[in-house]
Amino acid sequence: MAKNTTKSALKIIPLGGLHEIGKNTCVFEYEDEILLLDAGLAFPTDGMHGVNIVLPDTTYLRENRHKIKGMIVTHGHEDHIGGIAFHLKQFDIPVIYGPRLAMAMLEGKLEEAGVRDRTELRTVLPRDIVRIGKSFVIEYMRNTHSMADSFSVAIFTPLGVVIHTGDFKFDHTPVDGECFDLQRLAEHGEKGVLCLMSDSTNSEVPGFTPSESSVYPNLDRVFSQSSGRIFVTTFASSVHRLNIILQLAHKHNRVVGVVGRSMLNLIAHARNLGYVKCEDSLLQPLHAIRNLPDEKVLILTTGSQGEPMAALTRIANKQHPHIKIREGDTVVFSANPIPGNTIAVVNTIDKLMMQGAKVIYGRHQGVHVSGHGCQEDQKLMLALTKPKFFLPVHGEHRMLVKHSHTAQSMGIPPENMVIIQNGDIVELTSESIGVAGKVPSGLELVDTSGSGMVSAKVLEERQQMAEDGIVTIAAAINWNGKLLAKPEIHLRGVVTNIERSLLQKLVQQRIEETLGVRWSEFARPLNGGKPEVDWGGLKGLLERELMRFLKRELQCQPTVTLLMQIPDESQIKASDGRRRRTRTTAQVAS
Repeated sequence: MAKNTTKSALKIIPLGGLHEIGKNTCVFEYEDEILLLDAGLAFPTDGMHGVNIVLPDTTYLRENRHKIKGMIVTHGHEDHIGGIAFHLKQFDIPVIYGPRLAMAMLEGKLEEAGVRDRTELRTVLPRDIVRIGKSFVIEYMRNTHSMADSFSVAIFTPLGVVIHTGDFKFDHTPVDGECFDLQRLAEHGEKGVLCLMSDSTNSEVPGFTPSESSVYPNLDRVFSQSSGRIFVTTFASSVHRLNIILQLAHKHNRVVGVVGRSMLNLIAHARNLGYVKCEDSLLQPLHAIRNLPDEKVLILTTGSQGEPMAALTRIANKQHPHIKIREGDTVVFSANPIPGNTIAVVNTIDKLMMQGAKVIYGRHQGVHVSGHGCQEDQKLMLALTKPKFFLPVHGEHRMLVKHSHTAQSMGIPPENMVIIQNGDIVELTSESIGVAGKVPSGLELVDTSGSGMVSAKVLEERQQMAEDGIVTIAAAINWNGKLLAKPEIHLRGVVTNIERSLLQKLVQQRIEETLGVRWSEFARPLNGGKPEVDWGGLKGLLERELMRFLKRELQCQPTVTLLMQIPDESQIKASDGRRRRTRTTAQVAS
């Protein structure tokens, strides 16, 4: 009898990074083995009150933790490594391979989070080959991006080679001299690439993305025209840009002060590894540059995206303890706003201008170039790799669609590619590609305290409080189901024309009416003693009645908190935890 040689399908499951910018996380699964590629974070939108970090839903990984054999990291941007420390609190990852700079940054994150012992970190160099599990062999190929030490990867599977570009552009004059390994891409293309997964961020932009080196003369011009202090803000992880800025500071005889924790950490790691090169005397602490002439000072700072706690934002808000903007300062935004951050960035620019600073910003100034390839970069990637199947990744929906059109113009049939969403299970065989199901793909939100996840219900309650405020009602009830005193009412953030005394009277009437009609349902008389009362059930009833009442009277939907004081709490049965609680928060029903 002939042996069945049919191979299982390779599953590719993106948990983040599609239909959005950020939290790039991808799962490769073959039979009983899982390989993870990157694990990034995103930043909260305006409606995510009290949220600090946004992560992908990792339910699928938690449920299949026994299958996880390891992770490969393409580079060290936060949207690719920022979620790893949080994930390690929920499941182990046996080994993580990645570039030296990314691994140095990641090690610090894991130490700070207390999860360094839950994985093994291993660094890779260009063209290194590593094996993870029985099913995956990975080759790292140098690429060019806005961050130093960035890679594309060729993933050898039982079905064939899958190439994931990581974030990339084709920079033929890279600042650090580390060119894209076009030869290895072409060699894989000649041998046969089963599937290409390619960065779609700039798929709507024609042409090639300019070289990072093109920023140098434009920043040089700004520096030469500035007579006062110069502030430069950029992504802390843009090592190439930092090198250019430090070179120009040296050229124009300026001493550099660095402000912002992430900027300080990145520069320290990059200098230790040799990615940032400058004399020690060029970098000085803030207290050492305070007495220098303005024309001798350059301040390198975080805050290019208008982040609330970033150094430049605090400076613009006059909240920084050591730095104030003054007339004659020049502030350079050497970064473009990420989608969703535009308003925050514009507000920061306005505040800086109002304090007398000259602000250099915008694409027309030429002080920033993207780290992502445009249409011609994407065509070159397709031409070199010659994939049988194509999967556009890393981008919003319109970007994925446009990238698929580019791929079709390069000869890839429409049936050989799919536009997918986070959570889609892509099944890849040697002859087909398609979506074969879905896994949980929502969000996990980390509170600003960093100590726990914010559930959807909590976020909904925060949103409701932000929109319609909160009403707190305190009521004391005796064993006979009567109010012992007038209930106290406190309104926070609630707009109403009703007098406080009238509202208190109406609430009292509603409580008394409810108790009068429904008390017997919750109080069971006992011979010669106090009745047995279902205080938890009574509380729930009163809350629902007050919700409906306040929604009608106030013409809005505030969050309602009922504080119910009950007598002789020690006699309430401890077996029902809900009956012991004296505070319950509930939201007005829609």
